[in-house]
Amino acid sequence: MEERYKIDEVAKQCGLTKRTIRYYEELGLITPPERTEGGTRLYTRLHIERLKQIINARDVLGFSLQEITDFVALREQLAQSGDAYRQAEEVELKRSKLLEAGQMIDQQLRMIDHKLEKMKEFRKEIERLRKRVTEGLEKLQ
Repeated sequence: MEERYKIDEVAKQCGLTKRTIRYYEELGLITPPERTEGGTRLYTRLHIERLKQIINARDVLGFSLQEITDFVALREQLAQSGDAYRQAEEVELKRSKLLEAGQMIDQQLRMIDHKLEKMKEFRKEIERLRKRVTEGLEKLQ
């Protein structure tokens, strides 16, 4: 049987608050965990991995909750497509699943590229401000 973790353990491993984990569950970003008869949530390693993906999308990529939802949904579809590919025996079905996976990956790359472009624009704006400050300092000398 797969190991189960209480919310305190998951929060500690992921660096999240219990409230945030419950909120992500409420939003559907993670599947509801099993519960004991007393109502205690019991999370799996998959929940923890999923939460870490969400954290990366949030912190590294700067995704909003809606973007995280879309990004994670694509990852799930990609995993399902991979499972279907591995189970398929016909070459055409395998090709179809690979094409489908390629489209989902391209969509994720577009989401990341969009964020990168926004970051580049923001950096240029900050660089312009830095230049103005430098020029102002030079005028004062």
